[in-house]
Amino acid sequence: MKFTVEDASTVKKVLHIEIPQDEVANEIESAYKELNKTAKIKGFRPGKAPRSVLERLYKKDVYEDVTSRLIKNSFADAITETGLNPLRHPDIDPPELSADSAYQYSASVEINPEIPDIDFKGLTLKKSLYKPSDDELEAQLKMLQKNLSERKPVEPARASQEGDFVILDYEGFRDGAPHPDLQKTENMTLKIGTSKISKDFDAQIVGMMPGDRKDFSIKFSEDYHNAGLAGQEATFHVHIHEIREEFLPELNDDFAKKLGSFNTLEEVKTAIQNNLLQGYNKRAEQEINEQIFSALIEKAPFEAPDTLIDWELAGIIREIERSFEHQQVKMESLGMTHESLAATYRDTAEKQVRRHLILGKIISQEKLTLPDAELTQALQDMAASYGRPVDEIKSYYDQHPDDLVFFKHTLLEKQAIKLIIDNNKIEEIEPVLEDQPASSPE
Repeated sequence: MKFTVEDASTVKKVLHIEIPQDEVANEIESAYKELNKTAKIKGFRPGKAPRSVLERLYKKDVYEDVTSRLIKNSFADAITETGLNPLRHPDIDPPELSADSAYQYSASVEINPEIPDIDFKGLTLKKSLYKPSDDELEAQLKMLQKNLSERKPVEPARASQEGDFVILDYEGFRDGAPHPDLQKTENMTLKIGTSKISKDFDAQIVGMMPGDRKDFSIKFSEDYHNAGLAGQEATFHVHIHEIREEFLPELNDDFAKKLGSFNTLEEVKTAIQNNLLQGYNKRAEQEINEQIFSALIEKAPFEAPDTLIDWELAGIIREIERSFEHQQVKMESLGMTHESLAATYRDTAEKQVRRHLILGKIISQEKLTLPDAELTQALQDMAASYGRPVDEIKSYYDQHPDDLVFFKHTLLEKQAIKLIIDNNKIEEIEPVLEDQPASSPE
């Protein structure tokens, strides 16, 4: 066997492999001999069928089997000799086999990039000192207040108006027939003014009384989120059952006690402040990480293999699809497809791959290891976060060793990031405030 390696790029290699004619002929001969032992051909005893008969009946199958075997063995030998470590199976378009000539084929593979040692010291890092504002605290309190709100039937009865919650039945029609995207829905709660179905739909039910029925037509906008309705006109039949108003609890100590382990409103405010601060600390940490990776990529540019990007992208899309399934929402109803998600998140996947490769290089370069005590603590932390016994978490990883390898590598990546941060000075700065709307004059 002879072979050469072509550098299509730093991470893409093409192996041109040639198998001698005599080896090809020997493999074909052996294949026919093995076939003759088991082939059942009318008019011939087992093992006595002429080669010409076997070729007439089985040549295509024999040549396919021989081709597969030749490629499998020769590719494995070539990989061993070159020391390449392909990320996935090779791309091969096998040519036809001939017993009278050498067999030549090409195999394309992708490998990890060779990243030189990275000097991660002397970086310019800045940390924004974010602080929660009074407006944010107020917004969080209002959200909690809304969560404890009550919706009560309007008394005395009156016509519906914007801000009301109405309980209704509706069904949509197109050309007199039920619309497939507007199937009959009963006892749906809708807040007028939120455009849950559309702004025009809300406008039509303003002024209706409990018990009222109404037929009306609206046209959906060209950019409506449901592609099956965009730009279409539909006729609705609506029946209002009830109109309710929302009543918000007063913000006081009694309100605080309804939230759980709080006795005063001040305790709630303190908890909100701490939660907001944790979020801002996380944001500042992410910003520092962005600065680190941007600087290191400049110091050590490399090509990211499409194979790794495809794997990362598949993981991102799986998480998005799971999120939609959990919310019982169909992606298609929002105009999303697997292909559109792939196009949207490919850059994100590539960025993630580059980060993993950089951290992997630093882990190797600095010979970072994971002490047993640190792994044990991480498993205990995970168990606490899920509210599960730590033995249950350990049992899961005992049964899923690949997941444990990934988990350990994640911990090593955190070590690498900490090492980088510990070896660089971080300048604390006041955050750049986003544009705020001008306040009204008093």
